[in-house]
Amino acid sequence: MRVLIQRVKSASVTVAGNITGKINAGLLILLGIEDADAQEDIEWLSNKIINLRIFNDPDGVMNLSLKDTKGEILLVSQFTLHAAVKKGNRPSYIRAAKPEIAIPIYEKMIRQLENDSGNRIQTGIFGADMLVELINDGPVTIWIDSKNKE
Repeated sequence: MRVLIQRVKSASVTVAGNITGKINAGLLILLGIEDADAQEDIEWLSNKIINLRIFNDPDGVMNLSLKDTKGEILLVSQFTLHAAVKKGNRPSYIRAAKPEIAIPIYEKMIRQLENDSGNRIQTGIFGADMLVELINDGPVTIWIDSKNKE
């Protein structure tokens, strides 16, 4: 499971002209799922996201977590995070899970983030053509792969 986390002042997702998810200060999380992902990946990644100290304290030092700041989360599925570009110029998405595998994992990730954060998670619509808008704060952008826990 891979995530690209962006600290934002605000973010939203629009599908077919309708806003499906919208947050103020918090995290926009782009989530890529592969077949090998399991409950262990969901729990580890959710804990890491909620406790990641990337928000400024009163001294301007990144020392506070989403939990500390009561920030919001917008979670957007994004299979392209598993793009393989080793050969040629057209990315391969062979590692990205098919919807029948990915959707249940995506839904479990939403529930896990809600449980761990104590807040409702805003989302896009899985598999839809989405327009994502954000005001990146910092910018702070972090890449995490649950299969590479270095």
